[in-house]
Amino acid sequence: MHHNETLKRNIKCAVLTISDTRDVNTDKGGQLIQNLLSESDMTVDSEIHYVIVKDEIDAIQQQLQEWLAQDVDVIITTGGTGIAERDVTIEAIEPYLTKEIEGFGELFRYLSYVEDVGSRAMLSRAIGGTIKDKLIFCLPGSTGAIKLAMNRLIIPEVNHLISEIRK
Repeated sequence: MHHNETLKRNIKCAVLTISDTRDVNTDKGGQLIQNLLSESDMTVDSEIHYVIVKDEIDAIQQQLQEWLAQDVDVIITTGGTGIAERDVTIEAIEPYLTKEIEGFGELFRYLSYVEDVGSRAMLSRAIGGTIKDKLIFCLPGSTGAIKLAMNRLIIPEVNHLISEIRK
């Protein structure tokens, strides 16, 4: 079964928090992602691969471009996926996508609807996809949404997804 597939190396991850108000001391979402990744034997070099940027397209894209040039397997963003005027994560990331993994956003919203927030789940624009040979997931900023996405969708499938895009 593909969900038991393992890679023969550590998966290198980068975490990007997108927020006008968070800093390293108040960024519960970015810290939670890092903890969940490390519990799953994936690595985040927090000196290089954990960054907080403002809700601005240029800032998001500049950091994304930097990581795309590095040896990173998975990029996970948190924040800026709603419908408020300042929520520009999706607009910043979509132009870079090689392929969108539509099922990620669909399943995330479905699980959010059923297990957590009800009809408010329709407000999330969370997406997943590939940028060449890297995975990217754009998650909401709430810790509940992060736990749901990481534990139910990303962590169980990340090995399989990486092996598929590297074929």
